[in-house]
Amino acid sequence: MLVVTPLAVGQGFARPYHWLRAHPYALDTTLSAAVFALILIGSVADPHGPHGPRFGERHLEAPTVLLAVLACAALVWRRRLPRHVLAFTSALTVFELISGSSEPRAPVSMATVVALYTLASRTDRPTTWRVGALTIVVLTATAMLCGAQPWYAQENLGIFAWTGMAAAAGDAVRSRRAFVDAIRERAERAERTREEEARRRVAEERMRIARELHDVVAHHIALVNVQAGVASHVMDSRPDQAKQALAHVREASRSALDELRTTVGLLRQYGDPEAPTEPAPGLGVLDQLIDGFARAGLPVDLAMEPESPAESTQPLSAAADLTAYRVVQEALTNVHKHAGAGARAEVRIVRTPGSLTVTVLDDGAGDDGTGTDLPEPRADHGGHGLMGMRERVAALNGSCETGPCAGGGFRVHIRLPLQIRTGENV
Repeated sequence: MLVVTPLAVGQGFARPYHWLRAHPYALDTTLSAAVFALILIGSVADPHGPHGPRFGERHLEAPTVLLAVLACAALVWRRRLPRHVLAFTSALTVFELISGSSEPRAPVSMATVVALYTLASRTDRPTTWRVGALTIVVLTATAMLCGAQPWYAQENLGIFAWTGMAAAAGDAVRSRRAFVDAIRERAERAERTREEEARRRVAEERMRIARELHDVVAHHIALVNVQAGVASHVMDSRPDQAKQALAHVREASRSALDELRTTVGLLRQYGDPEAPTEPAPGLGVLDQLIDGFARAGLPVDLAMEPESPAESTQPLSAAADLTAYRVVQEALTNVHKHAGAGARAEVRIVRTPGSLTVTVLDDGAGDDGTGTDLPEPRADHGGHGLMGMRERVAALNGSCETGPCAGGGFRVHIRLPLQIRTGENV
């Protein structure tokens, strides 16, 4: 049967509609009773009256009722056994056509029309056309060849028309159901895709914020830790140097708070007050970063090629600029934490027409200030700093190499494309 939505049937029929959908055998039994009533009405009605069908001139006979009962009873199983029901009702129709006389026949073919419609609506199109064509040809030919009336009688043509319309209507309903199911599946798939994309973007944003927080906290807290240790060590013997170290602690902590405020501000909703407006750091403020390490006791040599941004042949994207700055910051923080006092670092930045290369080296010649071995040796597979560095570079389709040098020290080397494709982020 044609599947319609509750909106199509109206609010007053919504409850019966749902009940019949939940009880298909009840619906089929009701349909069978209706077809049985129509067959009986057609058996006692004379369609050739002067003013339309006339009733009362024909009488029901036992064979007529028996054929109607058998044909309509089979319709109860039309959903479960559509081919068998169609074959059974077609056989009853052929028997009714062959055994008929000049008397008007019982329209048992109405049950065959319903069975053919059911088969067409629940199978594929090639099967529908093969079975439908066979049913139409057999019933129409039997009616024309075995009937008492001429072959061109309207009853014979009526069998051809009704069976043909049943097959076409069933195929149309099947196509509509397939179309609706395809739309529903496409909508569900699109919804799942949107949810997966939203989860992926949330995870990427969470990783990006985690990298930002790590870079900010690790850099400044390392400086605070070192300067606080220096102040504690020389507090009694050299108070002036201790005051200078505490001043560096205060400046580093203030910078850490400012950068944390900027990073956490990324989590604010649009329109929240006091949203941060300062730009993200980049290579333009690299001198300030290196000066901070120099004041903390880590000499850093900076070499940039070309020396002026105006000499560059291609602009640097904001994502690559921030990533290069964060890599230098993390690498120098690791040098300051692990290489010890007396170590030196070198930062080399080279811009070519298509890429940006950043190299950070240290000589590894320092100690912890007391002549003892370093308590925390570095490793290429180390902590979250190197991991975050690789994730940043990989997000921009760049390459990252980290590891100890042959003559001592540690080397960080990255290569970034100058321009990032649309949709990529740090």
